[in-house]
Amino acid sequence: MNSAKNPEHDESDSSARGSRRLWPWMAVLATVIAAILCATGLRLFVLDVYTVSQVSMAPTLADSERILVQKDYPGENGPQRGDVIVFDGEGSFTPYEGNESALTQISARIGYWFGLSAPSATYVKRVLGVSGDVVACCDASGALTINGEPLDEPYLGREIGPGDPASELDFEVEVPEGRIWVMGDNREESVDSRALLGAPGGGMISDDRILGRVSGVFWPWNERRDIQEDGHQQQ
Repeated sequence: MNSAKNPEHDESDSSARGSRRLWPWMAVLATVIAAILCATGLRLFVLDVYTVSQVSMAPTLADSERILVQKDYPGENGPQRGDVIVFDGEGSFTPYEGNESALTQISARIGYWFGLSAPSATYVKRVLGVSGDVVACCDASGALTINGEPLDEPYLGREIGPGDPASELDFEVEVPEGRIWVMGDNREESVDSRALLGAPGGGMISDDRILGRVSGVFWPWNERRDIQEDGHQQQ
C-alpha cells in the first residue's frame, strides 16, 4: 500500500534545494560588492587612476597615458615645487573648455571611473610656485626664476637659452597664501597659470583644488615608469 505524501515535507525539500542553488550566486554577488567597495575606497583615499587627455605635459607625460595619482597629497607639508599634480580646474581653467552637455559630463565621469578618460575640468600640471614665492620669467639666460634664483628644468627636454626661453610670455607674480602657480612642461602648448593672469585669482590655483600627485605611468605597459617627488622620471 502506497503511503500518502506529506505536502509540508515536499515544500521543505524544495525550499532547501532552492537555497542551495541560490547560495553560490549570493556568494558571487557579495564578492563583487566587496570588491567594488574596496576599489572605491582605494581610489577615494589612497591611489586613483587618471587618463592624460592633453599634450601640455610632454615630454614628461603623453596624451592617452594612464597615470597613478596619490590621494594623500599634499599632506601636512603642503604642495612642493617640481611636483606633477592633478587638480580640479573648475572655476579657473574650465572656461577654456566651453560649456558641455550633461550627457557629455556623465560620459566623461563613466570613462574616468574605468580609466578611459578624465573629467573635462581635471588638469595635470607641474607646481612651480607655492605660497610666498615670486615666480618670474625670464632672466637674461632665458630661465624661469623662483625668488630671484634661476630654475633648472631638465624635464622640459630642451636646452634653455636667450633665444629659446622657458616661456615666451614674460611675467612676474607673487603667489598668495594657500595657492600655487602651475605650468605645463610643453610650454608652447600649455594653457596654464600664465594664460589666467588677467582672470580672478591671477592664474593661481587654490590648494584645496589639488586632487593628488602623479606618482607614475602604468599604461601603456611598455611605457610604465615612476614620477619621483621632484618631478623627474625614473624608468
